[in-house]
Amino acid sequence: MYVGRIVAVGRNRAGANAALYRVSSRSFPNRMAVEVDGRLAIVPRPGHEGDLHKNPYIAYNAVRIAGEFAVATNGSHTDPIAEKIAMGVPPRDALAQSLLALDYEKDSLQTPRIAGVVPLEGETGWLAIVRHDALVVKAVPLAPGRAWYLATYEHDDVRESQRVAFDAADAAGAARFAVFGGAFASLEKPVTAAAALAAGRGFRLGTFLVNPA
Repeated sequence: MYVGRIVAVGRNRAGANAALYRVSSRSFPNRMAVEVDGRLAIVPRPGHEGDLHKNPYIAYNAVRIAGEFAVATNGSHTDPIAEKIAMGVPPRDALAQSLLALDYEKDSLQTPRIAGVVPLEGETGWLAIVRHDALVVKAVPLAPGRAWYLATYEHDDVRESQRVAFDAADAAGAARFAVFGGAFASLEKPVTAAAALAAGRGFRLGTFLVNPA
């Protein structure tokens, strides 16, 4: 099944909270996740920079750390969400305000904006989506070895059926899990992934690239 972009929040078996983001794409597969100044950005692969002229939504910061929270999204809303949280706005409010302000992407598919937030320590994560017909922001419980996810298409709400097994020893492994791990492995057209995993007093960042060349 093709579900488009994916965000997930969860906790590995060792008890570390994680935020995951995966690009799945039929139209713009030539992208990768890279670390830039302490954040993870989705950018075109070398030689494909011209894709930005075809679709302005394909490059953005996907993962940012905001104080003691990690934020993962599929677009430019990463920045306002992270900035609001860093200023002390509660995650639920930061998600709702930012998604309502920016709304869904104005492309031919009316692509939803999706987002996830996890604390460095804590029992609750948040998932959110703004579609052409709804704005959903929900708190979800974090449990060892489990993750909650939502996607831009098909799996486009927060549902118990999208609570899945998850584990990774490090941030790079968490990013890889979003592509090949558990229930994620059956979701089609993976391109690249990014993740933040709690480690000690902060988050570690990691990326994974499908078919590097």
